[in-house]
Amino acid sequence: MKHTKSKIESKAYSLPNLKFESQTLTSFSGLVIIKPFFAALNLKQRLQSCMTHLNQGKIFDRATVFIQLIIHVLLGYRELQDSRYYRDDPLVKRLLGLNQLPDVATISRTLKESDGDSVKNIRMLLRNLVFERLRILCPARVTLDFDGSVQSTRRKAEGTAVGFNKKKKGTRSYYPLFCTLAQTGQVLDFLHRAGNVHDSNGARSFILACVRAIKAVLPHAVIEVRMDSAFFSDEIIKSLEHYGVEFTLSVPFERFVELKKMIENRRRWRRLDNRRGYFETDWKPQCWGNRFRFVFICTKSCKQRKAPIQLDLFEPYEYGYEFKVIVTNKTVGARAVASYHEGRGFQESVFGELKSHCHLDYIPVRGLYGNQTYLLAGLLAYNLMRELQMQTAKPTRHTSAKRASLWAFEKVDTIRKTLIQRAGRLTRPQNTLTLTISANKWIKKRLTKFLNSVTGIETA
Repeated sequence: MKHTKSKIESKAYSLPNLKFESQTLTSFSGLVIIKPFFAALNLKQRLQSCMTHLNQGKIFDRATVFIQLIIHVLLGYRELQDSRYYRDDPLVKRLLGLNQLPDVATISRTLKESDGDSVKNIRMLLRNLVFERLRILCPARVTLDFDGSVQSTRRKAEGTAVGFNKKKKGTRSYYPLFCTLAQTGQVLDFLHRAGNVHDSNGARSFILACVRAIKAVLPHAVIEVRMDSAFFSDEIIKSLEHYGVEFTLSVPFERFVELKKMIENRRRWRRLDNRRGYFETDWKPQCWGNRFRFVFICTKSCKQRKAPIQLDLFEPYEYGYEFKVIVTNKTVGARAVASYHEGRGFQESVFGELKSHCHLDYIPVRGLYGNQTYLLAGLLAYNLMRELQMQTAKPTRHTSAKRASLWAFEKVDTIRKTLIQRAGRLTRPQNTLTLTISANKWIKKRLTKFLNSVTGIETA
């Protein structure tokens, strides 16, 4: 349909007068989905059972304040003092079941009063929510990725220490170790540590605890583990072999002269693809008891050019070779092993989303357990958005060589901007509570789809 220019353009010169008054307006109409979603998971009651011992003589229920922290992250706010910007929002109040939201000082005190028992209970809830999805999904293979991520801070928070940090040298930090589940893209659990520890510090017991938990939920599933070279040790590999876990680990082959000599003396490399070659052998370091399968991969790559570039001259690419070694107990071919191990990169995208959109890198208070509680709020917000998408759509992928997630997930920030952050008005025509949102057909389609899936009631 063709329109005239006069119908398209509009002349507007004057600025509108500003007027502030109390009305039942909300900036977050998309929270109408979150309330029944939390109710279906029985989230508030489960959190109350985690924090029962902290509620004595308190006006604000500790579970309610924790749910506010989850909402705080979902709305896109970072610091605790940012809660002042939505404290009058009627839909946030209805979701929390409050007439008045706690102020910044109350939230800060709540985090300060957190203890080891409450953190332990919420961690168990985090795991149980993931296990409930696994029982529904019932996959033949469960893939666990383990790696650490730095949480830096300028304040002297309890339990922080100065450790290795490329970007912020000399800053104090935590260095938690995370376990993520490849099939659902969720965080299963974490091990909280100071910032001056090695990646493998406490890793063995944490890895085995995660493996045992998965075996208890899915006793017939094949468990797979992927890790980088920081976890390369005889202890960890023997333990995984003992539990019947399939694993791949990057090998810090620079530490072993024998591996370097094998690469230098190798004359014939088998073809992996157009850019890569490989060979494999059964080998063990001198201090190990058993031999394992080591896969050597050679990749042809362009050398980085550090000299100034002259655009008017033709300079051919200079190619070099990069090498990596993978130790595994898998019996599939080398190409499948390489693809599977390269799928570890998905975990980096999980960390990137957690830090950018769920504020994993923010440390709000000085207390150790308060910071762990805020970290759990961010992890739960992330996992719940994954669970919401899994409830409203069927898997779009099958198990791939790289073990990509079975759903094509939208980022938390995408859901926040397209669904949650929508202006609306709450009214009561004929004594029926009604939320009025702008007539955007795409927003209507998405909101009704999510709402119908969560509530099971068809909405017009």
